[in-house]
Formats: sequence, structure tokens, C-alpha cells
Amino acid sequence: MKIQLESISPESKSPFRLMHDPKLNHLFYWHFHPEFELVYIEGASATRHVGEHISTYTESDLVLIGSNIPHLNFDHGVKTSYRKEVLHIKSSFKEDFVAQMPELQSLNRLLELSRYGLAFSGQTKKNVGELMKRLHRLPPFDFFMATIDILKKLSDSGDFTMLHKKPFVNTYSKKEQSRIREIYALIDERYQGKITLEEVAALCNLSKPAFCRYFKKATGSTFVGFLNQYRISQAKRLLLLGKNVGETCYECGFESLSYFNRTFKKVTGENPSEFRKRLVIGSRKMASES
Repeated sequence: MKIQLESISPESKSPFRLMHDPKLNHLFYWHFHPEFELVYIEGASATRHVGEHISTYTESDLVLIGSNIPHLNFDHGVKTSYRKEVLHIKSSFKEDFVAQMPELQSLNRLLELSRYGLAFSGQTKKNVGELMKRLHRLPPFDFFMATIDILKKLSDSGDFTMLHKKPFVNTYSKKEQSRIREIYALIDERYQGKITLEEVAALCNLSKPAFCRYFKKATGSTFVGFLNQYRISQAKRLLLLGKNVGETCYECGFESLSYFNRTFKKVTGENPSEFRKRLVIGSRKMASES
């Protein structure tokens, strides 16, 4: 979980930046940034990991991600031929422009809802995806107007699912981000094995009690609780990929199946076998409907 902070170049006066077909499939790029992000990908079936939400998408995906919500690149691990368009929207566009204009309140509401993470489907996904694929060919004025049109279409649509039950809040201050990134990097590299409080505290140049107080204040969770939650998110990913419960347990750093089952149910509300069964049934249903 090598979390990174991104931002649009401060030299740019435009509220929008398009990344046309960036290829990051070889990277596990867990990151966040102050900009809103609209991502469209087609020709791929992979993991959708936004904030605390993790699921899969099939063939294409269109997601609006709120400011400072950590997320994984949607093409992680993709081996098929695919296309991706990523649009970043400066947070100041909402604060200084959209929120001030009565005529743009539907856009303001859309950007407010992005705090939940929004996955669009149906005709909206198809139509907006086609529009996003044309953006890179447009001159600046047309690009600006086309982006506004895309946001309007999204704001008028009811074809979306909220990825979180409540707005996701990133609790990390700028001062804490560097230290938190180091801790995340350690977890990402070592979650499959044993990680002690002593070594993580030493990484932060803190005593064990001081680190426990710091981590609880910074994240709202104990380190062990946070580590277990990350391991469970990885377990869900492996179960989505077809791994069985036993394989998943040990590949995610749990030393006993009983503890894995208890922890999985505590984090997700269901045990691993129930989660896996539900996914299999859901996949078969989707296949029969297509």
C-alpha cells in the first residue's frame, strides 16, 4: 500500500487535467490527491478499490472519486488490451466556482456525492465513456465545454451506486502523510508475514506506547486493527480471484484459520466462505443475464 499524494501542477490555470490512456497495470499504485477523479476504463476486468470499498468490475468501469479518497489504479494487474481515461478536477473548481453559482447546483451536488465514491452503470457509463475517449483530441475551449457537459450528464443520471454508506473521510494531515506513507509501505511489503509493533514504532522513531497513541490518533484505529483490516481487504481480493479460504488465510499473513474467520467476519459482517459463495452466485447470475 505505497500511498502517494498527487496533485495538478500549480502552474496550470485550468481546473481540469486529462491523463489519456495512462498504463499503470504493472504497478500497485495506492494513492490519493486533493483533486476529484473521474476514471473510465474499457477492455478490462479487474479490481475496483476505492477507500474502504473493494469489488470487481467487468469489461468497463466509470467511477467518480471524491477529494483525498485513497484508491488503487483501476488497471492494476490487467493483462488484456485496454483503454483508460482519467480526468482530474481541482477542488477549487467546486469551492470557488461551482458552489457559488445557483445555475450549477446540480454539479455541486454531484461533487458532494463523490465523497461516497460513485460507480456509474448502464447508458450513462456507455455515453460518458464515449465522450471521455474524445477529450484528448479537443482544443482547450472545446475540452473545457465537453468536460462541463460530461459533469452535467453525470449529475442528471440515476445510474450509479454509492461505494460507501457514508462519506469517506481521509484523516491524515499534511504533516502526517509522510510518516503514514512509510507505515503503509511497510504493511504493503510485509503483510503476508509477521509485523511487530516494536519494528513499526522504530520506523517512526517512537517508543511502542508513543507509537500506539500516535497511530490511534492519526487513523482512529489500533495498529493491529488496521493491519488486520488491510489483510482482510487483500483476502477479499484473493477470494475474488478464485482462491479458496485456506490459501487466502495464510497468503494474507494470518497464522490460524479460526482467527482469520473471526477477523474476516468482524471486518465484513460475514465469514469468508459466505463471502466467496455470494460472489460465485453473483457471477453466475450476471453471466446468465448477459
